[in-house]
Amino acid sequence: MPATLRPATLADAPAITDLLNAVDLIEIGRAETDLHTVEADLKHPEADLERDSWLAFEGERLVAYGLLWDESGGERVDIDHYVLPDHQQAGFDVLAAMETRALEKARDNGARRAVVHLHLNVRPTTDQDRLRERGWQAVRRYHVLHRPLDPAADQPPAPPEGVRIRPCATEADRELVHRLYQETFAEHFDFQPRAYASWLSDIDGDTVDWSLVWIATTDELGDAGFLLARNDREAMGWIRSVGVLADARGKGLGGLLLRHAFAAFAALGRDTVGLGVDTSNATGAPELYRRHGMTVHYAVDTWEAELS
Repeated sequence: MPATLRPATLADAPAITDLLNAVDLIEIGRAETDLHTVEADLKHPEADLERDSWLAFEGERLVAYGLLWDESGGERVDIDHYVLPDHQQAGFDVLAAMETRALEKARDNGARRAVVHLHLNVRPTTDQDRLRERGWQAVRRYHVLHRPLDPAADQPPAPPEGVRIRPCATEADRELVHRLYQETFAEHFDFQPRAYASWLSDIDGDTVDWSLVWIATTDELGDAGFLLARNDREAMGWIRSVGVLADARGKGLGGLLLRHAFAAFAALGRDTVGLGVDTSNATGAPELYRRHGMTVHYAVDTWEAELS
């Protein structure tokens, strides 16, 4: 029986969460998707659920899900795609609909083609051979790292002379973190410039605990780095991003911010902290994280397709 496809609504978030956790169990051995994360994705300001989301049902069972959004205003389009392993045709029915929509979005933006990116576990439930047959290829690898926390050992670090770490306490601080993010990540693979309001939507700013966002300042360089963390994931405390301005790198600010976050999470009772990193990052971030005790939890590839 062919799958039945329809758009998602916010009311579908619990069912989608269950599907993603079923995929998690297969791919990484434990369920790590939270309902609020799925709800935030469905509320993405650049996703029109009626046209940019898909649910595939076989009978009453949800077996595949897709979401598409466009942050570039040009040819670049992003998608999420999940499928249960024994339901590949339903998954590729969803993917085909997403490819059609991605090309339509890019052409509406005035582009001749769509360059579509999709993140998949390195051992995904999606059939990689069928992906390659459709013209997709893996172009980048990311690691999700994690580290155990010990409240006795992970104490707040003492900043060196001339360096201060402060919480992101005001609207002006939030705007500063946005500017630091835009500058420190500008050369990173797949970076899309975002205005302040759009960036707040990206990080689900309404639910961010801003006491877990810190700014590093030096007497010599002023405000030079930041760390944005979240404590709303059930599986672990999460460091969403760490950035240090190019002129301030190599001075220990990144490590200081990390240790500060480790101590904060340990004090909150978390036993694990995690983050994601581009394995080809040229700023030295992967080595920094290794030096601070972080190890690979699982790996994710960015897949790319050029559609015209």
